[in-house]
Amino acid sequence: MNLATDDFTLFGLPQRFALDRAAVDERWRALQATMHPDNVASASAAEQQAATQWAVRINEARERLKSPVQRAALLCELRGVSMDARASRNAVPMAFLVRQMSWRETLDEARGAEAVERLDAEVAAHERETLENLRVLLDERNDTAAAAQLTWVLTYIARLRDAINERLDALDA
Repeated sequence: MNLATDDFTLFGLPQRFALDRAAVDERWRALQATMHPDNVASASAAEQQAATQWAVRINEARERLKSPVQRAALLCELRGVSMDARASRNAVPMAFLVRQMSWRETLDEARGAEAVERLDAEVAAHERETLENLRVLLDERNDTAAAAQLTWVLTYIARLRDAINERLDALDA
């Protein structure tokens, strides 16, 4: 194996957006079982260091493959579309930015858990729609440019969902 191998190849999975999370976890366990540093505890320092590097690499790959945002970005990069942060400036449609700003204002103005939960349901529905559209663009249409745009949209949605969850936690406290 090669440390520079892409995450899909490392895990023996197809380069697809739609992945079975159980398959990712199963492959991670198999890789960890063979490459874990404990397996080389009595080996040389170089072998121990290599095993540690592999363990880190395998863990990082698992996190990328399990995260829809990171997985979509990885697929875009592998297919030749840069996901550099500078590219995001023009990638996110203005209509979505306006909607996202409205959601943020709604979150800021929400006075109780019920209002925040309504917003969360609306944003979650948009997130599900975006995920399905990404699956179609990446796995069926091979439209990486459009998928990259939706990947940036998904990053905004993910940050908003995090803010909503933080707000709900604060309201529960």
